Amino acid sequence: MRTARAAGLDGFTLDMLSLSGQNRDRAQLLMEAAHSVDPAFKIMLMPDMTSLNTDDPGVLADAVAALGKAPAAHRLGDGRLVVSPFKAEAKSVAWWTQVLDLLRTRHGIRTAFVPTFLDFDANNARFAPISHGFSEWGSRSYVGQDSATRDVQRAHGMGKIWMQPVSVQDARPNQGVYDEAGNTATLRSTWTHAIDDGADWVQLTTWNDYSEGSQFAPSLHNGYAYLDLSSYYLTKFKTGSWPKIVRDTLYVCARTQFAGADPTGAQSLVMSLRKGSAASRDTVEVLSFLTAPATVRTLVGAAEDTHEAPAGLHSELLPLRPGTSSAAVVRDGKAAAEVKLPYAADRTVQVQDLQYYAVTSGRD
Repeated sequence: MRTARAAGLDGFTLDMLSLSGQNRDRAQLLMEAAHSVDPAFKIMLMPDMTSLNTDDPGVLADAVAALGKAPAAHRLGDGRLVVSPFKAEAKSVAWWTQVLDLLRTRHGIRTAFVPTFLDFDANNARFAPISHGFSEWGSRSYVGQDSATRDVQRAHGMGKIWMQPVSVQDARPNQGVYDEAGNTATLRSTWTHAIDDGADWVQLTTWNDYSEGSQFAPSLHNGYAYLDLSSYYLTKFKTGSWPKIVRDTLYVCARTQFAGADPTGAQSLVMSLRKGSAASRDTVEVLSFLTAPATVRTLVGAAEDTHEAPAGLHSELLPLRPGTSSAAVVRDGKAAAEVKLPYAADRTVQVQDLQYYAVTSGRD
């Protein structure tokens, strides 16, 4: 929570996966820890309708109420508890109406219902009468973001708020599917839509779902790269102004294997592209944030290159090659910021790993 708060996040969305047991116990500890670390850091409750094993609206109402009474639970300014179920369409509007009524009559909790859909188009009209706003899980590929503008406009046209999904990538070995994120293109595109389209809230999907390779949380292979990039866009989203670039900073983002590589190990399930994704690509991205124009010197495997980058944000794509990738800013003949992605790409791999790795010169 301290890491998230330092990056500018206002809270966590809590994926409620279980009504009892270890997961439920940890949810309670999260509520207590949030209030202890920072009373302003809030936890938004998200009953996960793909895993919660109940058809009884009273059981779910009781579970939401138990967590929702905690001081850290996310409430609107008027006191309503925000409830944002994942795959809300798994239950009918009538069923959810019972849940919300029971929260009010049995527990004295007024709610603001913000369903998160897998299919917003098919469900928004039915859910509108009971909803304060809408969200969608969204596409994890940079080519799948065009509908975001339309979705925000439709929600606002109904008088509802919109919670925009912002994501890094998605690669699921246990399901045999991945999306082509295009290095940091998906991250930058989803943030740009949230800003330009007038989203009311943003949900980073996800903070720590490592099984889907979608995490923003700092990790060994990504460091703080994705979280630091998000802080740049988050500042614009919150304040309306882009933060001033006060030091040259480089990001290098690439996979450690080629998309078409066949794993040589005994792997029973190999990932393939999800429907609607961009085509797979083998690229290294050098993302530069410069205080003034400069030359950026790159090394991808054994291939040396240079390109001219303007002041501000610039993305340069290079062909992926076996070996490590690095970049350095050169201005007036002197090297400034430099960074190396220490994880080498290889054409022969034992196990498939199609998540992008990233590093930033802004961190040790």
